[in-house]
Amino acid sequence: MSTPGAEVLHENEVRQQDELSEMMGLLQRAEQRMRKPDPASKHTVKATKSYKLPRLNPGSIAQPYVTSTDGIARADRSRLVNEKDRQITTRRVEDPVKVKERIKKEKPTAGPGWFDMPRTNLSSELRYDLKLLKLRNVLDPHRHYRSDNTRTLAPQFSEVGQVIAGPTEYFSSRLPNKERNRTFVEEVLANERFTGRFKRKYNEIQASKMSGKRAYYRNLNEKRSGGIRKS
Repeated sequence: MSTPGAEVLHENEVRQQDELSEMMGLLQRAEQRMRKPDPASKHTVKATKSYKLPRLNPGSIAQPYVTSTDGIARADRSRLVNEKDRQITTRRVEDPVKVKERIKKEKPTAGPGWFDMPRTNLSSELRYDLKLLKLRNVLDPHRHYRSDNTRTLAPQFSEVGQVIAGPTEYFSSRLPNKERNRTFVEEVLANERFTGRFKRKYNEIQASKMSGKRAYYRNLNEKRSGGIRKS
């Protein structure tokens, strides 16, 4: 004889078995569907298999500048600075004997295009004359010359000559022997002894610099005391 509680348990067991059998059937149908080949998916697989990625060539990979050996980091100095930049920053000290030998091996003249002008022999007299030529603007205030911005004092090739007056200029533009000098410096000094222009200009500059200072007022007081005298 069955009770109401036993019937309820029996119905629950039957329902669970039905659900389990239904789930098993769904799983079997899904498995069959997955195993069955799909024409659309087959086509896509073929398309993907026909495409191949190109090989990438990275080339030579740069090596690191710093390497570690025995736990010590060392840098490769030859790769830190370019060789061209190293030559610019590095100061070269040349042997003066080798420099003179190299100058001797160079061409001694400027070539036939410049009438074989010799190399400049920079003596002390020529050095002073070249400095005077650079300062020729202050020699004569009535003459104006083009400014010389060259840094080199002497040219690479030069020659010193002597101006010879023609026979027609004997009385017009000829210098007498007493006024002739060997160099430009001697000529300027002789002209200064005759005119005294540089000394006069120097005194004018000194007077303008002393104006308003103690020496100026001292000279002014001396003039005042000397000009007015009490009897």
